Amino acid sequence: MTNRDYANRKPKKRAPQKRGARKAAPPARRLPIVLLLIVVLVAIAGFGYFLWNIKDSSTSDQAETGSTETKASQVETKAATKPKPQGDLPPKPKEEWTYLEELKNKKVEVELPQTDNKPKRPYLMQCGSFRTESQANEMKAVIAFQGLEAQVRKSIGSKGTWYRVVMGPYDRKRIAERHRHVLQKVGLNDCKIWYWEG
Repeated sequence: MTNRDYANRKPKKRAPQKRGARKAAPPARRLPIVLLLIVVLVAIAGFGYFLWNIKDSSTSDQAETGSTETKASQVETKAATKPKPQGDLPPKPKEEWTYLEELKNKKVEVELPQTDNKPKRPYLMQCGSFRTESQANEMKAVIAFQGLEAQVRKSIGSKGTWYRVVMGPYDRKRIAERHRHVLQKVGLNDCKIWYWEG
């Protein structure tokens, strides 16, 4: 295998080309004029044949409709000459409706669910219980900023004195739930709902 020196090789000289000179494209093949004329003549002849068929079908339809119209007019004149007999109609049937009497005499029985007549106990929501009254009043202020009213109640138990922050009484639990959701948006998540104890 011989080594070739491509770096020091001299380029071959090419013949200069004239600017704007391009290779001539091969001539486009065209349909012969005779073939083109034949196609046009066939198209014109087909269109003329189509029009001729339409004309013939419309004249035959008119002839058929004319004959049926004359037959129909003859039948109408015969029917007009015959006298119509009077009194051949049957008498009107009597309409008998029974649902009117049935509805008047019908009794509707409705079963109502039995409800407890016990008085409903109101609900109470407790949001916190503190050892000092100042902490309870701080939570009461936070609740007041939300547009709700809370109370601080002092309760004495076995473990000492507690200050509870309560809201209520609520007639329905749904209202207490709605107020609890308002307080949860502020960050008070420890509110519990119980029955109100006097």
